[in-house]
Amino acid sequence: MPPTDTALPDTPDGLDETDLALVEALQLRPRAPWAQIAAVIGIDATTAARRWRRLSDSGLAWMTAYPAQHASVVGYVDLACAPGALDALTTELCGWGPVFSVERTTGDHSLFLGVAARDLSALDGFVTGRLGRLDGVRSVRLSVCTRVYREGSGWLVRALNERQRTHLAGGDSRTRARPGSGPLEGDRGLLRALGADARRGHAELARECGLSETTVRRRLGRMTAGGEVYLRCDLTQQLAGWPVIATFRITAPGPGTEAVAHALAGLPETRLCSSVTGPENLLLSAWLRSPADCLTLEERILHRHPGLRIGERSITLHTAKRMGRLLDRWGRARGHVPMTAAPEAGAGGLADIGPGLECAGPGLECAG
Repeated sequence: MPPTDTALPDTPDGLDETDLALVEALQLRPRAPWAQIAAVIGIDATTAARRWRRLSDSGLAWMTAYPAQHASVVGYVDLACAPGALDALTTELCGWGPVFSVERTTGDHSLFLGVAARDLSALDGFVTGRLGRLDGVRSVRLSVCTRVYREGSGWLVRALNERQRTHLAGGDSRTRARPGSGPLEGDRGLLRALGADARRGHAELARECGLSETTVRRRLGRMTAGGEVYLRCDLTQQLAGWPVIATFRITAPGPGTEAVAHALAGLPETRLCSSVTGPENLLLSAWLRSPADCLTLEERILHRHPGLRIGERSITLHTAKRMGRLLDRWGRARGHVPMTAAPEAGAGGLADIGPGLECAGPGLECAG
């Protein structure tokens, strides 16, 4: 399991309403000046910066960045594991760059992974040649993502009112990528530096990347304006009031599937909605307040879309890694593994899978 900082309390406090408003403001405008953020939520800039520092230092919330096209192919992998191997497999997979998310779930498959690859051949080699051969893995199920209708950067805390959101919307940094767009090769170092903390200043980024501050401003402005990068503010779901992740495998028959997917993506609970290969052609993941809300959401979906069939549903017992960020049992950020794409089959050994763990900053970037 991801390491924990023993200096932190075993039962940390949750987030108050001002914290949640601050997080949503940063979800809408990830790199907005503190003065603008503060004016919207009704505090001064110094207080906003101090509150964010407390949240980020304690791992309660964090900023990250990753290319909108961070891989040509994304696969969702379910692993059935021997019970005695589950802890070791979780630890192992959390350190792999192409495995950008790791969840321990209910059901026959105890691990649910998000995997990035350069192409279908690379995904096949990674899943069958790497994941399938790990000690303790009994079986592997792969679904290839064919389209994403919503992912976590599009989910909002909903602590702001419409007036506040409108005030921030003028410079919305969450522009969606154009098909096929992506950062230039020379931007990789800048993106890696932003991955650990997407609010790092231009001067700091320039020093780390060996670029001029003007170049950093220009490149970052181009990437955000062109939808080439996701800038994302995330938070610990348990302490923010959404302790349950429910995942549904849904069959949407025939014509109209895309309209249904857009509708499901628009639900306030939805964190992920993707079309996938396999007998169930939609994958839906939602953040909920309680296990009982799983049935409530399912009934609401089927009432609105009676032609759908939910073939499988599961609850996440623990999220060990989310978009490269390692999480402890409370969902607090404890470390960061830069996301990579699995290379083409035969392009290298296991050591080429990822860059390893990063340590950079108090209580946050302590391990992968």
